[in-house]
Amino acid sequence: MARKSLVEKQQKEPKFKVRKYSRCKLCGRPRAYMRDFGVCRLCFRKMAAEGLIPGVQRASW
Repeated sequence: MARKSLVEKQQKEPKFKVRKYSRCKLCGRPRAYMRDFGVCRLCFRKMAAEGLIPGVQRASW
């Protein structure tokens, strides 16, 4: 879980636009962020396994 102070800091408009960065919408994790889904890889795996992301299924071959 991300620190609350850093999540709030990220939500403010930065002084310069290059300082902006993305965080997971669910847990606030700044790394391993997937832009297409708006969540980190950990939350993505959890949601995909539960079937909460339409069009995503586990690989099998």
